[in-house]
Amino acid sequence: MVVGEVAEGVDLLVVGAGPGGYTAALRAAALGRSVLLVDRLGDAGIGGVCLQVGCIPSKALIEVAEVAHRSAGFADAGLTVGEVSVDLARFQEWKAVKVGGLTGGVAELLRRAGVEVAAGEFRFTRPGSGVLQSADDRPPRHLEYTDVVLATGSRPVELPGLPRDGERVLSSTDALALSSLPASIAVVGGGYIGLELGTAFAKLGATVTLVEATDRLLPGVDAALLRPVRQRLRAVGVEVLLGHRVEGLADGVLTATGDSGEVRVAAEKVIVAIGRRPNTDGLGLARIGITPDERGLIPVGPDRMAAPHVAAIGDITAGPALAHKATAEGEVAAEALCGRPAAFDPAAIPAVVFSDPEIAVAGYSADEARALGMDVAVARLPLSASGRAATMGAVEGFTQLVVDRSVDAVVGVHIVGPHASELIAEGVLAIEMAASPVDLLASIHPHPTLSEMTSDVARVLLHQPAGATVPASAPAAS
Repeated sequence: MVVGEVAEGVDLLVVGAGPGGYTAALRAAALGRSVLLVDRLGDAGIGGVCLQVGCIPSKALIEVAEVAHRSAGFADAGLTVGEVSVDLARFQEWKAVKVGGLTGGVAELLRRAGVEVAAGEFRFTRPGSGVLQSADDRPPRHLEYTDVVLATGSRPVELPGLPRDGERVLSSTDALALSSLPASIAVVGGGYIGLELGTAFAKLGATVTLVEATDRLLPGVDAALLRPVRQRLRAVGVEVLLGHRVEGLADGVLTATGDSGEVRVAAEKVIVAIGRRPNTDGLGLARIGITPDERGLIPVGPDRMAAPHVAAIGDITAGPALAHKATAEGEVAAEALCGRPAAFDPAAIPAVVFSDPEIAVAGYSADEARALGMDVAVARLPLSASGRAATMGAVEGFTQLVVDRSVDAVVGVHIVGPHASELIAEGVLAIEMAASPVDLLASIHPHPTLSEMTSDVARVLLHQPAGATVPASAPAAS
C-alpha cells in the first residue's frame, strides 16, 4: 500500500456473488462475522453465472421449448393443436422478470443478514490485503481482511480460430440472450451445455447440427444412459457429427473435418460450448503464496482452505463445476473460517443433464465400483414398467441401482427419463445414508408416480416378485 492511502478493515471478505459466494456470506453472517461481498458487477452480479446467465435462463429456455414441442405430441391421445410459434423477444422479457425476482430475493437475504455488497475487481497485494477497483471513476478501495473466501467462478472457453464476436459466433451466454430464432445453428461441443442448447433450439424450430471433436457425447457418462438421448436427438432433427474438428466459418457455412473428410454445415449462428475456464487469473494469487494448477484450479483441503485465512470454492477448485457443489462448499468454508470443524466430503454429488430425456447420476457407476474392489450388484428397470410414464407418453429410459453387497449399501443411482433431475435427490440421500435396497423397498412410494421406479428397481435387485406396474420381463439383478 502506498504511504498515505487509508485501508479499510474487513472481517470476512467474499469475492464473487454466485451461489457459493453468497451462501458463504450468508452463513458467515449468521455465525456473527461482519461480511463484505464483492463482485465485478456488484448487486447486478448477485447469483453469478448460474442465476443470471446460466442455470436459470437455460432451464427457462428448455422449458418453453419442451412445452412448444410436446403440444403437438399427443395426437394419438386425441389432442390436436395448431401450429405453435415462439416469440423469443417476449421470452427474453419473461425470463428477465423471473431472473430479477430470484436475484432480488437473494439481495434481500443479504441485506437482512447485514452483508455489504460492493462492485469491483479484487486483487491481492499481499497476505491480508488487497485492492477493490471499480469499473467507473471511483477511487480504488484498499482492504485489509481477516479472512477471505474466493468464489470467482468460471467463464466459457473460446475456440481457437473461431473467436466469439457475439453476433455470428456465440457463447452459451449469448445464445441464451437471442431475441429471434436463427434458421440454422451449429453447436460446437457435445458436453451438457451444447446438448441442452442444441435440443432446445431444435424443438423451437431451428435446424441444428451438433459438432463434437471426440467420438462420443457427454464424456464420462455411461453409454447406456446416452442411448435414449441419441434417439430423441434424431427424433427432434438434431444432426450429430462426432469425431469432427471445426476448421472455420465463412459466409454462413461452418467447415469441419472428420475421418470421412470435410463437412460443410449451414450455420446462421455458431454456439461454442467446449468447456469453461476458472477465473483465477488476475487475482494476484502469487502475492499470497497460492499457485493454481495447470488448469487454473486452486488446490484446497477438505475444509476448502487454500492458505491460512484463505478459502476457495466452486468452479475454481477441483471437481464438477456445479452450482450445488459450490453452495455446499460455501457452507463448509464459512464454518471453517468461523472456527468450526468442517469438511467437504460428500458421498455423492448429483450431476444432471437437462437433455431429452433428462439424465441424472449420483455415486459410482458399476465399472467404477468394481474398480474400487466393491462386490457389485446392478439392477435396471425400464421406464416402460412405469404406469405414470405410460400416461405421459414416455417410454425411453430406465432407473438403475448399483449396490455394494459387502456392506449392503446403495453406492450408485442412475436415471434417464422424464424429470430425472427431480428424482435423483432420493438416490443422493440413499447413498449419503448408506441405505440398503431393503430400505428403498420398505419406503412406501406414492402411486402412480415416477418415484416408484426407485422402490421397484430395488425389488428387482432383491429378486422379489414385481409389483403390478413391473413387467415380468424386467431385467434381473446382475
